[in-house]
Amino acid sequence: MNTLPGTPAADGFAMPAERDRHDGCWLAWPENGYAWRLGARPAQRAVATLANAIADTGEAVTVTVSDAQYANARSTLDGRLRVVETASWLAWARDVAPTFVLDAHGRRRGVDFGFDGYRRRYPYWQVDDRYAGKVLDLTRTDRYRVPLITEGGAFHVDGDGTGLVTAEAMIDRNPRLSRAEIDAALGEYLGVRTVLWLEHGLVDDPTAHIDNVAAFVEPGVLVLAWTDDPADPQHARCAQAFEALTGATDACGRRLRVEKLPLPRPRHPSDEELDGLDRTPAGQLPPTRIPASYCNYYLANGHVLMPLLDPETDAEAAAILGRLFPDRTVVPLDTRELLLGGGNIHCATQQIPSIA
Repeated sequence: MNTLPGTPAADGFAMPAERDRHDGCWLAWPENGYAWRLGARPAQRAVATLANAIADTGEAVTVTVSDAQYANARSTLDGRLRVVETASWLAWARDVAPTFVLDAHGRRRGVDFGFDGYRRRYPYWQVDDRYAGKVLDLTRTDRYRVPLITEGGAFHVDGDGTGLVTAEAMIDRNPRLSRAEIDAALGEYLGVRTVLWLEHGLVDDPTAHIDNVAAFVEPGVLVLAWTDDPADPQHARCAQAFEALTGATDACGRRLRVEKLPLPRPRHPSDEELDGLDRTPAGQLPPTRIPASYCNYYLANGHVLMPLLDPETDAEAAAILGRLFPDRTVVPLDTRELLLGGGNIHCATQQIPSIA
């Protein structure tokens, strides 16, 4: 791995849309007992199920794991999956794995953003700050190291010059930077020309990530997490985001079409689920509501892998995603164990865009 001077945009590279074809996908093996109950064993089974579902779409799946857990992971995971020794404390590959960028000549490079554990909300964040560089070493992929602090779940791109973020996440991680300076950094390292800002993440998401709030379906079209319930504290945030997006234009001057994707009823961990956690790190309390959103899906090749969250809204969400992605098969997955750890399918995955 070479660490390159300059920036992706200056070198003709940009992050492609997630809907584009993938060569593979990275996931990390859950291990820590602070985030994952019962020694992370239920979460490990959930990751194995997710990894198999991605492999079924034809993507080459790699799961990273610590030396201490290698034998367990290798015996648990399907033989189709590659298992490599690279530790992650949080196990959210979306946030700590590299973001891959492509150029017009079919070359692929990796962007390694700074990671600080969501403003040091979690211990051992330095392990995850090194994770992207290790992945790029393993794949012999040239690297851009970025001065901006952020996570992969904190931004979306449409593949046509437009990015999407929340101010709550971006400014929290980079309090000394202005919005204009963050715009410029995202332009240089993701290749976007316009950044759309929403003010907030979900009320129950301490990371405030955009991938629980909204996602691009295609240029000019987004899904937005939505509730009609005025008693839900998320309702006001949904309305504010809808107004901001419908009043905006993208990098190509298009007015945006916003499709509402229902939020499930508020989801809470049970006493039994909380009892299975190790003692929480200093300053961390068990969540009273967990950040459940159907926007946290993964666009695998020819498929949409969607979390099952609530029997009252699962079918409606699947139908909407099926309508918006008519050339893909919607695959609902029971990922509650991931949700209990604070994320979901999109958080657990990081795609490798195809260079073919």
